[in-house]
Amino acid sequence: MKIKFYAHASFRLEGDGLSVITDPFNCEKSKFDPINEPADIVLMSSDTDDFHSDPSHILGEPEVVNTLAIPVGGRDVKGIHVTSYPATESLTFDYQTEYGRDPDANALYHFTLDGMRVLHMGDIGTAVPDGHLEALRGKVDVLLALTGDHATIPLPDLDHAISVIGPKAVIPMHYYSPKGVLKIEPVESFLARVPEDSVTRVGGSELDLTADMLPKDGAPRVFVFEQSR
Repeated sequence: MKIKFYAHASFRLEGDGLSVITDPFNCEKSKFDPINEPADIVLMSSDTDDFHSDPSHILGEPEVVNTLAIPVGGRDVKGIHVTSYPATESLTFDYQTEYGRDPDANALYHFTLDGMRVLHMGDIGTAVPDGHLEALRGKVDVLLALTGDHATIPLPDLDHAISVIGPKAVIPMHYYSPKGVLKIEPVESFLARVPEDSVTRVGGSELDLTADMLPKDGAPRVFVFEQSR
């Protein structure tokens, strides 16, 4: 599976003859550059968060899916089965002061591409509910993990989620970028919590991830990408 990191929580995943883009950001508000690449499918953790739900700069005619609206049991999208796990933003972050609104609903979402089982953590701002953890235990190869701490899942709760779900690979996202506007933790705050020898710095924004690159047991391999937008 080919993986490209754009910025924030947005990736491009390619496999099985399909391209999937996750949680596209609003360029004006985030200050990240437009994606300006085509996709077959766009998966969003909600359709209300400017930093996770603006497909306007994705080319072509992708099928755009608000995963929060996916029914229990999942939905097939161009041959990919997508399952949604409802969540909320942080209940302690002051959204009224910062954005003039209450915490919003969003979703984690799970799908398989090129034989890799992927879980995107959306914009969850609390610990992952126990029911979700049990449903996902042993069913995730690649976890796209929120690692910025502030206003998203606290890092200790992320540690717990990783230990229960048991992904083979963790790819950090949604962390501080000097190009962006959010005052959140840098990726190093998360990396300090994992074994140093489990970290692979990709050295760029793209990686062709194969099954033989994933550990058979023990700590997951952490792949740190460079932002491309």
